[in-house]
Parts: sequence; C-alpha cells; structure tokens
Amino acid sequence: MLRRALPARPEARRILLGTLLSAVGRGLTLPFLFIYLTDVRGLTDNQAGLVIGWFGAVTLALSPVGGTLIDRFGARRVVLPCLAVEAIGTASLGLVHSVGTAFAVSTLIAVGGSALWSGQTTILASLTDDGERQRVFGLQFALLNLGIGVGGLISGAVVDVARPVTFQAIYLLDAVSYLTPALILLTLPHVGHRLSRAATEEDRPTGGYLTVLRDRPFRRLVLFGLVLTTCGYAQIEVGFTAYSVRVVEVTPRIVAWALAGNTVMIVLSQLLVIRRMEGRSRTGALAAVGAVFASAWLVLGAAGVIGTGNALVAALGVVACAAIFGFGETMLSPVMPALTNALATDELRGRYNAMSSMIFGISGIIGPVTAGPLLGAAHGKLWVAVVVGGCLTASVLALSLRRLLTPAQDGRPTPAPAPPPTPVTSAR
Repeated sequence: MLRRALPARPEARRILLGTLLSAVGRGLTLPFLFIYLTDVRGLTDNQAGLVIGWFGAVTLALSPVGGTLIDRFGARRVVLPCLAVEAIGTASLGLVHSVGTAFAVSTLIAVGGSALWSGQTTILASLTDDGERQRVFGLQFALLNLGIGVGGLISGAVVDVARPVTFQAIYLLDAVSYLTPALILLTLPHVGHRLSRAATEEDRPTGGYLTVLRDRPFRRLVLFGLVLTTCGYAQIEVGFTAYSVRVVEVTPRIVAWALAGNTVMIVLSQLLVIRRMEGRSRTGALAAVGAVFASAWLVLGAAGVIGTGNALVAALGVVACAAIFGFGETMLSPVMPALTNALATDELRGRYNAMSSMIFGISGIIGPVTAGPLLGAAHGKLWVAVVVGGCLTASVLALSLRRLLTPAQDGRPTPAPAPPPTPVTSAR
C-alpha cells in the first residue's frame, strides 16, 4: 500500500520528505500554545484566545495575496521566503513576555504561514497527475501527522510550565525544522515555477478570484470546509485542550498522549483508508468525516461528565476522542485537496488552493474566539453541543455537493459508453 501511495516523480517524494521532517518541529509546539500563553506567560484565557484568533485574521487577510503571487510568479518564489519568515517568527515565540509581544510575534508567524499551505499544495499538485493526487495527498497527511506525533511525544516528556526554558527550547527547534523543506526545495531548481506561461499580456487569465468564486461547486466545498474546520480543526488548540484540562481535569501530559493517539490512528489507518476510498464518492467521504468528528466530540463530552469521578476512564475518553478524530482526518486529508485541484485550472490553481487555505484562516478566527465563552457556559456542555451540531451540519452540506459534480470530479468511476449495436445482416 505504501508503494502504491508514493508519487511517481522523485521530486514529489523529496517534497514529502520535507513535510515529514518539518512536521516533527510542528509537533513539538502544536498542543501547548494556549497553555504556554496562559500558564507560562501570564495571559488571561480571553487574551490568549484573541492572540490566536488574530493569527487567523492576519492569515486570512494575506492568503488571497499569496494565491495571486503564486499564479503570477510561481510557488517557489513565494514558499521559500515564507519559510524563512515562519522560522524567525516561531523562534520569537520563546521571547514573548506580554500581550503586545504576543500579538507582534503572532503577526510575524501569520505573514510567513499565509501562503505556505497553498504554495506547497500547488507544488505537489504540479508534480502529480489526477489519478494519483488523492493517494499522494493522503500520504502527505500521514507523514505530516507522523512527524507531529513524534514531536508531541518528545515535547510531552520535556515541557514543564514551571520552567519556561523548556518551552523556549521547543519553539527554537520548531523554527529550525522550517528550514528543512526550504533546503530541499533549493535542491530542486526546476520545481515550483509558474504553471501557466502565457505568451502575451493579453493571453493571461482574467477574472482572478471572481472566476474562482463563480465556480458553484467550489463555493459549496468552501462552505462545507468552513463549517467543518470551525467545529473541528479550529477547536484542537483551544477547545479540545482547554476542555480536557479545565473540565475533564487531565494533565497536559494526557493531552500530549491523546494527540499521540491521534497520530497513531492516522499512521496506522491512512493507507488502508486511501485504498478503500478509491473509486468511491468523495462527497460521501466528506459527509462521513462530519459524522466521525461529531462522534469524537460526544466522547469528549462524556469524559467531562465523568470527570474526576473516575480519572482513568476520563483520561481514556480524552485519548479516545483524539483517536476517533484522527480516523475522520484520514478521510478528509486526501479528498479535500484532491477535489479542490480537480476543480482548479492551471492558470488559477494558486488561487484555488489559497481559497482552500483561507478556510483555516476564517475558522482560526471563529474557533478560538468563541471557544472560551462557550467553555465557560454550563461547564462546557454548550461548547460540546455547538461543535457536534456544526459537524453534522457539515455532513449535510457535503451530501448537497454531490449533484454539482461530475462523476470524475466526485471520484466515482465514469460509466463506459455502451458499445454500438452489431448490425444485423439478413440471410439471402
């Protein structure tokens, strides 16, 4: 299964290697930003939520610019400087000491990260064909989470809220990890250039984002993604972590183990899921993702009800939530970028991928800002109800998308044309 999932071109394989190595650094810091800002640097819950939400706002504002630059100059010229800025910003997190510096560093990181997702996705899409993209994007996600899980295990054994230097160390290592994909891309001089090479200024595609927004199936896909990520991914850093620590009353180390369980689920099941999804409806898979995410939050809610009454069962509930969530991710990760690039053209591929990345920017604002107040209401029960309902709403949106797609775009086998009737010859 691994051999089948690997891309045919060696350049794409090296890009995937960079994804794995940089993800280890990301895993060192992913679970702990909210805890670092509040328990180590003394920010209030609302201040920390606003800082993380501000990151999403800046990312959202700059993502369209990144997509335009990718289409105009090529992903290479955008991704390389963004990786350098991201490394500087991440290292600076260890120097945060006030609300002002937290906002400043968050802004720098957002500037660097605003075009990374769309740029790297565009590069990988340019190195693969339609038949292998879904498998390759799924493998990319498995490698990403393998790296995050390894980093999470390391940081879970190292970080200590009583020793700020442990957090400074992991942010510095995370910054160094961003240089790895940059070095790999520098060794591939022919990768990441413009996909559309118009001969004259008049031949260049017009319309830009207006053309992308006129694509009705893509608009529906974006709406689905907004609802799902707001009630799913955007809750991991704030909602999931805060609910686990404050309501379920587990330690940060349990949160780290839960995210490790998430990674184990993804790594063990991703290739099998990719294989089982071949030839099946992509919209059906997206609908299933919403249902799986909702189930994960229900399990976490049950752990909160149990709480300290049975600490072991409550901790297992936190870990189970993350593992179930991971299974849903194995279906979402190959389908969302593959469907986005199936709808895109080479002339506007950067903009399509930028719009897709903007989903995370918008949810990155709504999720953290709303999680705090919702968690404070009714001992977190309102938060659970909202995220479960949102995930199920996303499932309905995914099912409504199917009628807007061709069978090829939806990943379903295209029926073979019926053979022409055999002429009947009359006997003489």
